[in-house]
Amino acid sequence: MSTQAQQTTSGQTTLAFEIGLLLLLALIWGSSFTLIKVAIPSIPPFTMVAARVTIAAILLLLIARAQGHALPRRGSVWAAFLVQGLLQSALPFTLISWGETHIASGLAGVLNATPPMFVLAIALTTGRGRQTVSGRKIIGVALGLAGVAVTMGADALSGIGTTAPLAQAAVLCASLCYAVAPIWGQRFSGLPAIVTAAGAMSCAAVLMLPAAAVLERPWTLAPPPAQAIAAVIALAVICTAFAMVIYFRLIHTLGPLGTTSGSYLRAGFAVALGTAWLGERFSWSSLAGMALILAGVVAVTVPAPARTGKTATGAPSRN
Repeated sequence: MSTQAQQTTSGQTTLAFEIGLLLLLALIWGSSFTLIKVAIPSIPPFTMVAARVTIAAILLLLIARAQGHALPRRGSVWAAFLVQGLLQSALPFTLISWGETHIASGLAGVLNATPPMFVLAIALTTGRGRQTVSGRKIIGVALGLAGVAVTMGADALSGIGTTAPLAQAAVLCASLCYAVAPIWGQRFSGLPAIVTAAGAMSCAAVLMLPAAAVLERPWTLAPPPAQAIAAVIALAVICTAFAMVIYFRLIHTLGPLGTTSGSYLRAGFAVALGTAWLGERFSWSSLAGMALILAGVVAVTVPAPARTGKTATGAPSRN
């Protein structure tokens, strides 16, 4: 096999692995909407998020230490971690948790599937990453958003503008945070993903613990049921600690737009999990919507074929 063919095969294998990680991340985060719904009746938003990020931070710090990684000592890096923790965890987790106390999880899923639209808008208006925004990717973003709308159905969309507008705005603000976070997170490309995740999550915990203590006084609350505690632990360990390591890796391999395209998949998985676990009705429109979602993700993440006469490296695209 020629060197060029070997490079192409290796690049295709690497890209397939990264897209597999994107699917796994979407599945994990798609389940978070259900877990939040289980916990939120007995554990208020700030307290739930504080517990979630604190448990995740401790776990990530222990793993980083066990792997022999030292945390950065420069104040400028920790200031950047603080911004990352706010954008990626503390603020959006709280906004979504509060929003789901007022609107249906389906509507929340539709609204929270918009980060790729924000990433695209930021790239086009600021010029940051504009050179990598092609017509193909714009079509992919549109296909993904259409797929989310079809998957969730007209019933979920019918509440837009009529039910709890502040809650809807909160979930949209969370989506904006999720769009800005991977752009900001590109500055940590020189650090191992576990170190970035541990630093950002530690800062999120520092932000959320005092907020929960002042605003909700969790020690005065009635003990939550076992299922709510289990939901928070799952949110912390799986949907936060484990997911963040995958997330920071994907920022470096697929780029901000490719990584946020998982928002569309997340909405599709939320519907599939609801059908499998909660007995919700599955329709042909759901199947059609998921097909559109997958087409959109492929358009955004898979590199276009190389032009004739040019060498194709097969390397994962950076968006």
